[in-house]
Amino acid sequence: MTRPVVAIKPALMPRIEPLAGSRYTLISTDDSGMHSARALVPSGGSEVSAALMDAMPALELIAVHGVGYDGVDLAAAATRGIAVTNTPDVLTGDVADLAIGLMIAACRGIATGDRLVRSGGWATGAPFPLGHRASGRRIGIAGFGRIGKAIARRAEAMDCTIAYTGRHRQPVPHDYYPDLRSLAEAVEILILVLPGGADTDGLVGAEVLDALGPDGILINVGRGNAVNEAALVEALASGRIAGAALDVFAQEPHVPAALLAMDNVVLQPHRGSATIETRTAMAQLVIDNLDAHFAGLPLVTPVT
Repeated sequence: MTRPVVAIKPALMPRIEPLAGSRYTLISTDDSGMHSARALVPSGGSEVSAALMDAMPALELIAVHGVGYDGVDLAAAATRGIAVTNTPDVLTGDVADLAIGLMIAACRGIATGDRLVRSGGWATGAPFPLGHRASGRRIGIAGFGRIGKAIARRAEAMDCTIAYTGRHRQPVPHDYYPDLRSLAEAVEILILVLPGGADTDGLVGAEVLDALGPDGILINVGRGNAVNEAALVEALASGRIAGAALDVFAQEPHVPAALLAMDNVVLQPHRGSATIETRTAMAQLVIDNLDAHFAGLPLVTPVT
């Protein structure tokens, strides 16, 4: 029996291949044989356009390795009868952990202290600024889905007060704000867990940053496009907000040079789900969806 051909982004091959190589013919998305692939495994945030689907006439399934699927043209997939899956839940805890880690790092100046010790500055008596307390703060969470709620639970354990905004009010014991600006005005630390796409593009600009204020800290573990990076650089440079901690950027892997030079900014290489445990679970969930599809069974985590 001919094995189904599955096209996978090269970066994902080392994780997927050991799990799927025995029952699927795996090819790279850089391979010229893409036209024969019956399934495509892109990473979260990858662009899967209508044109790409047309270039893959045998395509039946897009199994996204990630929780975000904003790069997939869902309407085009539906029109062509192509199913789409993602890997929710398994990465929730790791992304929430990183958000809290970034919050603590930004408040306490952990990255700055690390640089001071490594450079020898501490040994020679170089001064370092006092940080701010991370516990007991007013936290605003923009995007109150699985990850947003997990962040809230962790922040509550640190005696923080939680507020949130989203598409609608939810049955949770936290204050709800109908928009980002009013949320930013009410909190000290604003954590973004927003999806990508046109609806969130540049949503956090000068108005929201000014509402956050000169003692405020911005944290982004959602999608980089949600922040107007030029406005963020200006707000940080002028002291209109106190700091930022970012795991995502608008044009990854490119980061604005101005951010690289700022001591009040903590930067990470989009690694919210980057633990051995979670990446293994994500890969397994991709395989589970592939197996279900080719066995004619219901998909495990369909998004359409």
